[in-house]
Amino acid sequence: MLKLKNINTFYGKVHALKNVSLHLSEGEIVTLIGANGAGKTTILNTISGVTPAASGEIMFAKEQMQGLAPDRIVRLGISQVPEGRQVFKPMTVTDNLLLGAYLRYRTRDDKAAIRNDINEIFKLFPRLEERREQAAGTMSGGEQQMLAIGRALMARPKLLLLDEPSMGLAPLVVQEIFKVLQQLRDERGVTILLVEQNAKAALKLADRGYVLETGKVVLQGEASLLLENTEVKRAYLGKEQKEIWER
Repeated sequence: MLKLKNINTFYGKVHALKNVSLHLSEGEIVTLIGANGAGKTTILNTISGVTPAASGEIMFAKEQMQGLAPDRIVRLGISQVPEGRQVFKPMTVTDNLLLGAYLRYRTRDDKAAIRNDINEIFKLFPRLEERREQAAGTMSGGEQQMLAIGRALMARPKLLLLDEPSMGLAPLVVQEIFKVLQQLRDERGVTILLVEQNAKAALKLADRGYVLETGKVVLQGEASLLLENTEVKRAYLGKEQKEIWER
């Protein structure tokens, strides 16, 4: 479904991604793990067109994506859930979800389908239905994360990019969100590229993974094998946090 080949991305003179190559097959959950500053978020932003690549090739469903604007990439079937959720805090839950579908408004039938999709989001996240007329900024961090995922799903993506969905959330909320991600893959066929600091949880959920260090892919493979790899523990957690990993 998605293929990156020899991608180089810069922030000014800073070489953030260095000949990165990776791929996702349809229906997979693939995770990117690594230390802060390794380039994980930059990969997501490069795919979504927020930070265009300076060189290399990106193919999505056999279509070249170089130079496409972010809205065009959304139309192709890629949605991103940004780090920090970034919901529109003064707006209600329902209006945030409607905004996620803004590229779909064309006919009366489209509006009916959008309303139906909002109901589907409420089935995934019942707490959002309870707060449908509540301002997003007054909700808990976990509820805002659910809303950010729901908003991205309103574009009906084939590929969902998630950046640190567990950040700052209670363990029970993280479990709930990861359960929904698995459900999206298993029941709706959504392909997922996941950036996650909680490497252990991410690798337990994912089919495959890539480990990044300073803008380069240094390891890749099946998630179950990476989970047992001592190099993954070193690259992500560092020696001083080994005990946390082993829990």
